[in-house]
Amino acid sequence: MTNKLILIDGNSIAYRAFFALPLLNNDKGVYTNAIYGFTTMLLRILEEDNPTHVLVAFDAGKTTFRHKTYVEYKGGRQKTPPELSEQFPLLKEVLDAFQIPHYQLDQYEADDIIGTLAKQGEKEEWDVNVISGDKDLLQLVSNKVNVRLTRKGISEVDHYTPNFMKEKLELRPDQIIDMKALMGDSSDNVPGVPGVGQKTAVKLLKEYETLENLYQNLDGVSGKKLKEKLETHQMDARMSKELVTIDCHSPISIGLEDLAYSGYQSSKVRAIFQELGFQSLLDRIVGEEGEKVGKSAEKLPDIEVTVVDEITDDLFTGEEAIIVEMLHENYHQAPIEGIGIVNEQRKMFIPTDVAIQSDVFKNWAEDKTKKKWVFDAKKTLVALLNQHIHVQGIDFDLFLASYLINPSENHHDIPAIGYRMGEQGLLYDEEVYGKGAKLKLPEQDILAEHVVRKTNMLFHVKQKVEKLLEQNDQHELYLDLEMPLALILGEMEHTGVSVDIERLRQMGEELQKRLKEIEYQVYELAGVTFNINSPKQLGPILFENLGLPVIKKTKTGYSTSAEVLEELKESHEIIPKLLLYRQLGKLQSTYIEGLLKVVYKDTGKIHTRFNQALTQTGRLSSTEPNLQNIPIRLEEGKKIRQAFVPSKEGWYMFAADYSQIELRVLAHIAKDEKLIEAFNNNMDIHTRTAMDVFHVEAEEITSNMRRQAKAVNFGIVYGISDYGLSQSLGITRKEAKKFIDQYLESFPGVQAYMEEVVYKAKQTGYVTTLMNRRRYLPDITSRNFNKRSFAERTAMNTPIQGTAADIIKKAMIDLRQKLKEERLEATLLLQVHDELIIEAPEAELEKLKQLVPAVMEQTVKLDVPLKVEYAYGKTWYDAK
Repeated sequence: MTNKLILIDGNSIAYRAFFALPLLNNDKGVYTNAIYGFTTMLLRILEEDNPTHVLVAFDAGKTTFRHKTYVEYKGGRQKTPPELSEQFPLLKEVLDAFQIPHYQLDQYEADDIIGTLAKQGEKEEWDVNVISGDKDLLQLVSNKVNVRLTRKGISEVDHYTPNFMKEKLELRPDQIIDMKALMGDSSDNVPGVPGVGQKTAVKLLKEYETLENLYQNLDGVSGKKLKEKLETHQMDARMSKELVTIDCHSPISIGLEDLAYSGYQSSKVRAIFQELGFQSLLDRIVGEEGEKVGKSAEKLPDIEVTVVDEITDDLFTGEEAIIVEMLHENYHQAPIEGIGIVNEQRKMFIPTDVAIQSDVFKNWAEDKTKKKWVFDAKKTLVALLNQHIHVQGIDFDLFLASYLINPSENHHDIPAIGYRMGEQGLLYDEEVYGKGAKLKLPEQDILAEHVVRKTNMLFHVKQKVEKLLEQNDQHELYLDLEMPLALILGEMEHTGVSVDIERLRQMGEELQKRLKEIEYQVYELAGVTFNINSPKQLGPILFENLGLPVIKKTKTGYSTSAEVLEELKESHEIIPKLLLYRQLGKLQSTYIEGLLKVVYKDTGKIHTRFNQALTQTGRLSSTEPNLQNIPIRLEEGKKIRQAFVPSKEGWYMFAADYSQIELRVLAHIAKDEKLIEAFNNNMDIHTRTAMDVFHVEAEEITSNMRRQAKAVNFGIVYGISDYGLSQSLGITRKEAKKFIDQYLESFPGVQAYMEEVVYKAKQTGYVTTLMNRRRYLPDITSRNFNKRSFAERTAMNTPIQGTAADIIKKAMIDLRQKLKEERLEATLLLQVHDELIIEAPEAELEKLKQLVPAVMEQTVKLDVPLKVEYAYGKTWYDAK
């Protein structure tokens, strides 16, 4: 077996981790973010790479042999923050616990240690992987040495091989030294040749191969200024090459044999993780006391699977994990491929036909006293409803729990969750079924094993996940809000909403006619016919024929993006026509044609899929179709709602909408006396804001003042910047800043809330809603101004948006319960933004007028009243 050597640039990765993560500290007040980030990466390397040999190299100190060549080497570097410096000794303790060697050498850098050992490994024909954030190490790349460079934070990595370098940088590894010699490196204070950047350096090296050859043929360099710079700074370039060249023969006192790695003792690693407060990493440590761990199993651990051909009562214990396996994402139409059930006694796979034809299975599934642990309750409910089985007794949903624990995680599938919980031994679905069009069902024994492995994982991580929810004070949010809502959403999806197909087609024809009219108007204004949808043809007409000012150019010509056209709106009457043409064209393709494609032929309905575990604020979204995005600013967009109709003759669509819910939530959270007073007195909040910002009485407020106040109000809710407000109001940034400053002066409670929420987020790394929904903000302490500013605005608006989302979700649960209690036929169909849409018989309308606002307004108690407006009609459009 080939030895696999991992060489880690300790300073570089620790530095990256420090700036990528919020400034975390443990209960003793010790900063740990760099250690945490480094350790997370280290665990991933050990799990995925199975190295036979490992070393973490560190810089020994500020002075190196390179300072003899150039005393100013690394002279411009900022001092290492003390919050990072104090983490290095602890990081080395972590490495000792993992039994991973680390090394530093006086007068030499980590690069030199890595270079020396990489060359030794290459000579021995080992597979060598170097991990760093420093491009200087690319000079080590060869057929046996792969350099992994962190690209963003520490999670995204580029793997540099000779071929990848040729493709990405157009250079060979040995030419990296010459490139750095020419362009210099400001971070290390390497001078290079002033004015020569990477592009020029690469161009010169493609022509002259090496720095030496370039200077031997300097007369052939084109460009007088460039030639002068190269000539003037020849000594700097040659010295720079010396500075950036890694010493691959440094006098290290360790050899490859000292780097052997055979795993770690879990007890030692657990102890230091507990000391540092790394609770989330504890479950990634495998093994019992004293057991050596570190290499993942060569194959999946054995599992005993029972394929059931007859279902009997004794198979169930009353506490089962169940997974209903479906290959395709659209679970409304995809067939069930089989069912996995795991309890304390058995690990079972039940073929679909055996399950759905069994009365015993149906009785067990519909028995609410039998507890069922699932992955994605909504999907499970819908899949079984399609087989006329109404599953009840769902007691745990791994998918929702994982989402609540960290909504910013990209993957909430079972293998990813299992991996985060320290459970190994699972294949990803694509490894079993293939990807995309290549989806293929394997033999039943392979399918059975795969499904049961996933179900078994679900069964075993339940307690760990529930413990994390409790630690985060999120168990109530999970149990009382998200779980019941998942089942309501499942029923809403299964019910679907009826669509008037003929009306949709008619709207499509009307839009086509309208698009044709606008097209001819555009041709008339342009004085020529052309392909209106081609930016390549449109650009020259606008910027050459009509002489409009060029805003932006791309590689292929003039930019005619929506942003550019918006800026040119006042320049020529052709621009508003083009913008309208594009908006109507999108309506036609995305919403008219798009909706027609997703109407189910057998039901005549749309069965949208609500995404409960997608947004970081907790808001619901929907797909196929995306009902949240139907454009309603244009009348033509609003009219699309005419196609949404009741499913029964004589029934009505009833829509109830929270009024200004986010501003009411802001008033409550910020405890701002003026905002609370305005809402409690039922005053128009935008008029109240205009009065305070402009220092005038109510009767003096103009429509424009109110519009500006409204923009500021909602801008504050969404964490708008002075730039964002200037764009939406068409004013200067200075004026926008003045507006925001005046607003915050007028509403001191809001300003105090904003300062406090950002301060707390910087301490904890996250913000919460009133119901304890969390959102993590890793950039809240970033040194990058733009990243930090965005995170600060997110910290301000997430508690508001998230709390509003939680209130609407709770209202859905309360309303559904009330409709049941009152034994009404009225059915909840859709949730769109702050609005709930119901269908109901005419006889129930009077009851709904009282019941719906009462339930929605009383769903939570705030310092200000919640207000609900309602309307009803024969279509969703009429109900608005």
